[in-house]
Amino acid sequence: MFQAICERYETHQAIVLISNKAFAGWGQVFAGDPIMASAALDRLLHRSTVIHIRGESYGLKEKRQARTVTPRVEVAAQTLSSAARNGAK
Repeated sequence: MFQAICERYETHQAIVLISNKAFAGWGQVFAGDPIMASAALDRLLHRSTVIHIRGESYGLKEKRQARTVTPRVEVAAQTLSSAARNGAK
């Protein structure tokens, strides 16, 4: 990722990057290397606009909704399975 960031930076090409990590946590993104993370952030932030978006993640929201739907699906599957075993006509 660092090489891609450097290449885009040196050629003045745009890059759109979305992350759920705060800048302080980027050392983990670069395999625990805070120096590499700092160098990448320097290049990313030098000519950038940072937009902080607050709110619930769509992925987490969908996951929560899927959990509430799953029990109903399981009950329906069990009902169909029981009906098949009992020879429902």
